[in-house]
Amino acid sequence: MENPKTLQLDFGFEIKPIPKEQRKPVNEKKAQEDFVFLFMDCLTSPVIVFPSAWQDAIPKNLLGNVTMSRLLCQLSGEQMASLTEVVAYMMPRTFESPMPYEWVNIYSWSGLQYAKQFKSEEEVKCMEEIVPKTLSEYEMGLLNHLRIWIYDKRRKALKARLKDTKKTKIASTPIQENLFEN
Repeated sequence: MENPKTLQLDFGFEIKPIPKEQRKPVNEKKAQEDFVFLFMDCLTSPVIVFPSAWQDAIPKNLLGNVTMSRLLCQLSGEQMASLTEVVAYMMPRTFESPMPYEWVNIYSWSGLQYAKQFKSEEEVKCMEEIVPKTLSEYEMGLLNHLRIWIYDKRRKALKARLKDTKKTKIASTPIQENLFEN
């Protein structure tokens, strides 16, 4: 070492850079399609809720804020459903029967996060008194699993909707032979 101020650490990795010829080219059309699908997912995907007779009891303002929270999640790089979607999913379930302690904590904590994002300070102050400050690692694991599950279901529903609209467009185009028959 000629420069005593510089210290070079060797971790034993012998990785050679990949030459440009061997790198996979970025498919611009695929990248654009992915961006469009992500944007459509945020704006037009259905809201997944717990199947219950209480599905109609979800407040309209909560459902109206789902799109904005999806966009915020997408901008932060999360490949999960938003906490607003978690609240919308779990709300009908809370009306069915009592839930286990962990899920009560998850639901109330998620509701507080939603309130902090979209509600007034007065409403947040009321909730902060009864909601746990943080979730345990186990509860965070359950929450993240639920968020990923909702995200996957939402995207599958959007893909199914897109396939159905493609089929109806193809089926609705009239055949030229029938147009000119007497």
